[in-house]
Amino acid sequence: MLKPKRVDAITELSPKTGFSSDNDGNVIEWDISSTKSGFSQPTEEAIQAKLTELQAEYDAKKYQRDRLYPPIGDQLDEIYHKGIDEWKKTIKKVKDAHPKPSE
Repeated sequence: MLKPKRVDAITELSPKTGFSSDNDGNVIEWDISSTKSGFSQPTEEAIQAKLTELQAEYDAKKYQRDRLYPPIGDQLDEIYHKGIDEWKKTIKKVKDAHPKPSE
């Protein structure tokens, strides 16, 4: 999951409104033909509110992104070749490095 950008907010607010943007997500040009179909361009306030919402969702999932376990196949190989106790040590390292946030 990538950090949300302005273009993500615009796309969620107006999924059928066409536009082109630069690398920073700033609208360069709106596709006027798509706005004629009843979809309007979102206001700057709406874009910022949606971006804030997307950022909050992104931030809330930081724990899941950071807490990366080895692929399941590698875990099973470790259990088979080294035993369950070694596997537990591997998993504990991940858990200790990224403790569950208190609620």
